[in-house]
Amino acid sequence: MDPELAASLVPILADLARPGGVLPEVRDETWNDLPGTASAFLYAQDGSGQGISITLGRPPAQQIAELADQVQEWAVEALWTLGRPTNWPFCPRHPHSHPLAAVEIRGRAVWQCPTDRVEVADIGRLQA
Repeated sequence: MDPELAASLVPILADLARPGGVLPEVRDETWNDLPGTASAFLYAQDGSGQGISITLGRPPAQQIAELADQVQEWAVEALWTLGRPTNWPFCPRHPHSHPLAAVEIRGRAVWQCPTDRVEVADIGRLQA
């Protein structure tokens, strides 16, 4: 797997491993052959998969936020299939309303409340 893609996945997978999340099987399968990108696949327990990719050479925080958004889409589908709540990661400010949004702010990849734009945690440092 491309080292930039692998490094960007580390904090996101750490958050998925916390209660309420679900871990994918990550496969080094290229599906996106656009120049300047790296890609892989995430697979759920039911065998369904989704491609993920990043733009190479961007600042790490941008890559992590870009990738976290894609992984979040995968997680929502995987959780739905398992019959579990799909608002991952849940917003502690509005726990029954919406998930947090992955954004890059001032060189940091963070989970942010999409309603009031409050930063909740750096990506990779969600609390249980």
